[in-house]
Amino acid sequence: MNLRYLLLISTLVAACVFPSLSSAQYPTVERLRAQCERDNAFDCFSLGLMYEDGRGTEQDLFQAEELFRKACDKGLARGCSSLGWMYENGTGVTQDLFQATEFYRKACAGGTVIPLMVNETGCFNLGVMYEDGKGVTQDFFQAVEFYRKACDRGHAKACGNLGVMYFKGSGITQDSLQAVELFRKACDRGEATGCNNFGVMHEQGTGVRQSNSDALNYYGKACDMKDEKGCKNYARMKKR
Repeated sequence: MNLRYLLLISTLVAACVFPSLSSAQYPTVERLRAQCERDNAFDCFSLGLMYEDGRGTEQDLFQAEELFRKACDKGLARGCSSLGWMYENGTGVTQDLFQATEFYRKACAGGTVIPLMVNETGCFNLGVMYEDGKGVTQDFFQAVEFYRKACDRGHAKACGNLGVMYFKGSGITQDSLQAVELFRKACDRGEATGCNNFGVMHEQGTGVRQSNSDALNYYGKACDMKDEKGCKNYARMKKR
């Protein structure tokens, strides 16, 4: 699990909650708490983010956990996903991989605040849990299904992971053409590992026409996004 990636997702969600407000105009802790106590799941979640990040108030992970739980219990899928992350990593709570899996499952199933509003990060994280056998029995077939669900909803890393599953034939029939398309999709959405893997496919001519120039291009894109393997592959090919 890429911790920095998940923290980035959390930050982006916070920005989406109040997209048009400057930092000075963000709702206060008191106002959000009052709204949360009136059963507003969005405000419970937003207040949880503030406590998690220490933004506008002193950082308090125990408060964050309590507020994410309230949001989740009120049917907000993003609250369930954030709560799952805390239990997976033992942040503000005792680590419990089984609990993490259950909260990710709730998030992926979608909440009741916005009916059928699936949280793609929850689906992705659930896929990782099944692929790695964390909190559940390892099951590549389930991993494929949850990666696909997240990818279909725009989660770039899920597309890349699904591509790897197709490339290896893990939990699904091996298909290099599908792997190529998924690596392309991940790369187009700004996922560095997807760009590196897309470069590998071009260099090897696997599932796509062999092209060193295209391989170099995608390795370069991966390197620009600070992917270590992409940088090494780019440097290696430039020496030829």
